[in-house]
Amino acid sequence: MMVSAMHAEDWDAVRAIYLEGIATGNATFQQSAPEWEKWDAGHLPVCRLVAREGAEILGWVALSAVSKRPVYAGVAEVSIYVAERARSRGVGSALLSALITASEAAGLWTLQAGIFPENTASIELHRKHGFRVLGTRERPGCLNGKWRDVVLLERRSSVIGV
Repeated sequence: MMVSAMHAEDWDAVRAIYLEGIATGNATFQQSAPEWEKWDAGHLPVCRLVAREGAEILGWVALSAVSKRPVYAGVAEVSIYVAERARSRGVGSALLSALITASEAAGLWTLQAGIFPENTASIELHRKHGFRVLGTRERPGCLNGKWRDVVLLERRSSVIGV
C-alpha cells in the first residue's frame, strides 16, 4: 500500500468509497456524494491523499476549512474514509499519519474532526494519532429522522504554531 496525492481522475473511486461510508449511517450527516466540482470547491487544495494498492484506491483523506477568517487559516476539519473491503488493514492509520505530516508541511496547526459516537473505530483511530476528545455536541443534526450527537476531537501540532 502506498499513500499519494489525490487527483481529479481518482474521483470515481473516491466517491464510491464516500458512498460506502454514507451507507453505514455512522460516517456523516450527508446523504449523497456530490459531483467532483462541488466536492473540490469544499475542500482545501492541499493535503488530499489516497491509499493505493496497485491501481486500486483503498481509502482517502482530505481537509476542509473551518472558517474563512484569517485567524483560523491553520485550522482544518478532517474527512477520512476507508473502503469496506480494506478496513482493519491499517489503511486509515497510514492515511491519517500522512495527513498529519502533509498538514504540518502546509502550515496547518490544528486538525479537528467531528465523529458520531457510534463510530468507535474512527474515534480510536484519531486518538491513536494524537487527537484528543474535546466533548460531545448534543444532537446538532438529524439523520434519517434521528437526532445524532457528534464527538469533537482535535489535534494541535507540536511543530507548527508553537
